[in-house]
Amino acid sequence: MYSVAIYRQLSLFRVMKIEELADRVPSNGLFRTGQILSGHRQPAHVRRQLDRWVKSGRVLQLRRSVYLLQKPYVSSAAHPFAVGNALKKASYVSLQSALAHYGMIPEYVPVTTSVTTGRPEECDTPIGRFQFRHISTARFFGFEEMEIAPDQQVLIASPSKALVDLLYLTPRSDNPDYLRELRLNEPESFDRDALDAVVEQLGSSKVERAIRKVIELWEEDP
Repeated sequence: MYSVAIYRQLSLFRVMKIEELADRVPSNGLFRTGQILSGHRQPAHVRRQLDRWVKSGRVLQLRRSVYLLQKPYVSSAAHPFAVGNALKKASYVSLQSALAHYGMIPEYVPVTTSVTTGRPEECDTPIGRFQFRHISTARFFGFEEMEIAPDQQVLIASPSKALVDLLYLTPRSDNPDYLRELRLNEPESFDRDALDAVVEQLGSSKVERAIRKVIELWEEDP
């Protein structure tokens, strides 16, 4: 029989099984390496096991330190908005992606776009492309946590902030031709008072001009 000391030594080199990983991560399979290394006394062994899972196709690496466990070890597919949140911590889904979710623009949006206080970048992953637009810390507001799919919470801009973010980050967005091309819809539940508050807090004269024209277009074609 092994002594207690030998059992402890053997436990240091225990290989994590894929089923144990599945128990540690959310039901959609999204996780960061920190989640599975926490409390483990041999991180190097876990990283090597993770590399083997990636090579076998049981885990997808989306970017450094961000992974996605594959079926049959997960119960639900990761929503693109949840993936966007996971790829960059200080971010929320906004612009065309959020506007399409709220039914405010008619086009299908193939790229998931988020706003971040970090550096702007595009991430091409095995499950799609994700874009991150930079905004200052002072303008990083107007988002909320929402259940985008069962057991999947995401940070997403409010309808007003998604529109304002788009207008703020798009050059010459106060051009009437550009605004007409957007074909913006005003949902019945849209709160114009909330829109005014967001515009005032953002503090951009270009956005103020653009919003006035958006309202005019909505009034012309209700």
